[in-house]
Amino acid sequence: MTKVYLDEDAGKFAVSGARRFGDDNPDIMDFSQVTGCNVEVQESSREIKRKTSDGKEISFVPPKFSYSFTFYIVIHVNSPWFNEIKFPLSKSVEVEQTGARSVATGTADIGRRSGEYRQAEALGNEIKTALTQVRKGVRASVAEANKPKVAQICPSCNATCIPDANGCCEYCGGAMS
Repeated sequence: MTKVYLDEDAGKFAVSGARRFGDDNPDIMDFSQVTGCNVEVQESSREIKRKTSDGKEISFVPPKFSYSFTFYIVIHVNSPWFNEIKFPLSKSVEVEQTGARSVATGTADIGRRSGEYRQAEALGNEIKTALTQVRKGVRASVAEANKPKVAQICPSCNATCIPDANGCCEYCGGAMS
């Protein structure tokens, strides 16, 4: 099963399908490279039929249907080698229903009746939230660091200067706060 590994301290993540992380040699990406994240659901359905004594397949009355839902995570990234990472979250979720599906309910509502469906949906949303929230924090800190510096008067030496990365006067080294 594919997993997303997050290292919030380093600001990096990786996606790996190997049992042992090091065996896969995954791409290590910065959170700032994430441009978006989606949860996609691929659905399929088929009518379940029964066999008569002469071997013909006929519909149940009311008809029975089998629905299959496969959840995928799509992580959009800014990389020179690829622009998205897509992988399934789990095995397909299978749901059976008796009776015709109404247009009002839709197949997603049929799937949500299943605990497996709700669990896969929650996992997908959890990964999406984690990646997009961390991305917002990284982008905010990058924007703050790239903000134009404003000249200030040093309280220690009265020189007009732009504070260095530590917030100190470039001339006397005194604190500018």
